[in-house]
Amino acid sequence: MTSSTTTDAATDSLRPGEAAAYLARLGVAAPEAPTLGALASLHRAHLVRVPFENLDIALRRPIRLDLASLLAKVVDRQRGGYCYELNGLFAALLRSLGYAVDLVSARVATAEGGLTDEFDHLALVVTSPELGAAVLADVGFGDGFIDPLPLRDGIEAHEPGKDVGLAQVEGEWHYRERRRARRFGDRADGAGSAQDQDDAEAQDAGEWQTQYVFTTTAHRLSDFEPRNLWQQTSPDSHFTRQRVASRLTPTGRVTLSGCRLITTTHGRRDEVELAESDVAPALSEHFGIVLP
Repeated sequence: MTSSTTTDAATDSLRPGEAAAYLARLGVAAPEAPTLGALASLHRAHLVRVPFENLDIALRRPIRLDLASLLAKVVDRQRGGYCYELNGLFAALLRSLGYAVDLVSARVATAEGGLTDEFDHLALVVTSPELGAAVLADVGFGDGFIDPLPLRDGIEAHEPGKDVGLAQVEGEWHYRERRRARRFGDRADGAGSAQDQDDAEAQDAGEWQTQYVFTTTAHRLSDFEPRNLWQQTSPDSHFTRQRVASRLTPTGRVTLSGCRLITTTHGRRDEVELAESDVAPALSEHFGIVLP
């Protein structure tokens, strides 16, 4: 793999006080060294503590990608964001902790079997001497992978409800998922041994599905600005069609999609249709988001 690290004023490393405030937002201490284990802990904490959300678009508030705006939104106001914001700011934190980070452009798979335009998604390729090899990190894809993935063709990881992995096809990397059905889940409590659950899920694994395609070419955050504007304004952008907020939980995931509150707990999915008046309390309770 060849990759050249670029720097950008909007995603350079944070000052010590900014990094400390960001780490407090994540509820973790600064790692002693830029290792894979430390990166995985930061990655998981981010997915749990900082929601993926597009609420500013419905409120007609411009999404700005400069470092001051990102810090003010995610750290000071305890908000979330989407890929350009979350991965852009996470890159700045990682650099301040000793990692080298490249911003990479990804095209997202569509329901029709095609791919969106370049710069539709921003992901991170992270390196450090302690890592030994490059890894893919992504805290801005919503329901994506939980732990960073080593950038290695054919790598697979077992996560709740799905397998995740990477494949290299004609010089491009495919992040892909393979969903698994929970055949043992007839009981509401999901009773059964962990091995029984793993066996049942492995037997019911589906086909690998590409989620997005990327190369390791490094970009500046400013390269994503035109697509960031398009995401906020185009009627063809799914972000202009419906509000969403979603975050990982210790037992699954919680998502607000429109007025639907969807909670997944140990593989069991519960869905409730909220009245519009109940949306703001749900955002506060489940995502820590308070909107004026």
